[in-house]
Amino acid sequence: MGRWTALAVTICLAAVPAFGAEALSLSAAMRMAREKSREVAAARAREAAGAARLDQARGFRLPSLRVEEDYIRTDSPAEVFAFKLDQQRFSFAAFTATDPNRPSALDTAITRVELALPLYTGGELSGRVAQARAAAAAGSSAAAWAGDQAAWEAARAYLALAQAQEFAALLEHSRKTVAAHVELAKNYVEQGMLVRSELLRAEVELARVEDMLEAAQGGARVAAANLAFRLGADEATEWRAEALPSPAAPGDELAGFIASAARRGDLEAARAMLRAGELERGVRRAAFLPRVGLVAREDLVDDHLFGGHGESTAIMAQASLNLFAGGSDRAALRAAEFEATAAAEDVARFADGVQLEVRQAWEEAASARARHVTAARAVGAAREVERIVAERFANGVVKMLDLLDATTAAREAETRELAARADADTASIRLAVVAGRPPESALP
Repeated sequence: MGRWTALAVTICLAAVPAFGAEALSLSAAMRMAREKSREVAAARAREAAGAARLDQARGFRLPSLRVEEDYIRTDSPAEVFAFKLDQQRFSFAAFTATDPNRPSALDTAITRVELALPLYTGGELSGRVAQARAAAAAGSSAAAWAGDQAAWEAARAYLALAQAQEFAALLEHSRKTVAAHVELAKNYVEQGMLVRSELLRAEVELARVEDMLEAAQGGARVAAANLAFRLGADEATEWRAEALPSPAAPGDELAGFIASAARRGDLEAARAMLRAGELERGVRRAAFLPRVGLVAREDLVDDHLFGGHGESTAIMAQASLNLFAGGSDRAALRAAEFEATAAAEDVARFADGVQLEVRQAWEEAASARARHVTAARAVGAAREVERIVAERFANGVVKMLDLLDATTAAREAETRELAARADADTASIRLAVVAGRPPESALP
């Protein structure tokens, strides 16, 4: 255990990029993604919009008060007669002294204050409020799911960066090892103990490792930029990731993950929108029921704007019933019923797909952990082979080519272990996410 701990510390220190890089843990990266990523900000804005629409729907059930100012100039006999009465300026003597069929044009301004209260709408308003409430609940679930997704994407980018930095450190260590082999081969060639072709072979291998190292360092820089993108940070920021942790076994059985997946955020949002769709049938049925409302109105009428020479008050109870609309209401009701049925099938299929996704993620996580165990054992064996071959080369028993092959095999084994460890960590976090659990719950 001590040897592996020392190796991990060595890799971490070697993986440190240029001075000034910002240290970052996996949990901190996930937290930053939840706080700063644009997709989370967008989801929160949609959640707030859903809450505002709920307030809007509730407001339609309350009294409405409005003020209206109308200005009219007319010489219509009936209107002139009525407006003079409204202005309370009607004179019977003036009316008989002129031709009532050809009155002079009259200016009239009406200031109207109207209060309206819906008393019964056949359930349309209550249905709309319930729909808005379901949509707001869907927005909340979607926002929570967006946070989990942002944390998951940040975790995946972080693990890719950690893997890239560890791989660059591994190649740096390999380059130093091969460079030492080259120096040893030069000494042996000078002493006549080794043919020059084997030295050239070692130099070729050194050049190949240096090329791989340069590519790995470039990949680490790209991975750092990708992580910054996921965190909503400046892409020029340099990150120093911690070493990849050893994968841990899941803390629950498959049945537990399937059970928690039933409460997954995106699935809950789909169910909430399904409830909203099912309520549409009740809203459409309201078209076949009467509507009752109350209106109170105060009019101020004058011959100039905002005047009040004439005043009148009216209180009206209104009731209406739609008897025939060309069949459009019935068609809308049927469409709502079919759409609700289709949505129910979609959500049921979605739920089944989530269960299948959890099973696949479970198997992938188990397979990734098993591959890591095998890869870790192979690293120990490859390093021991390298040590033995190095001793045999020093004693002149084997050729330089055998030593280079052993070094290459050890590097490839370490690379496979690193990739298996990254895959296992990624699969473990993905299992938590697809099961509707916070990705942080998969951390050691």
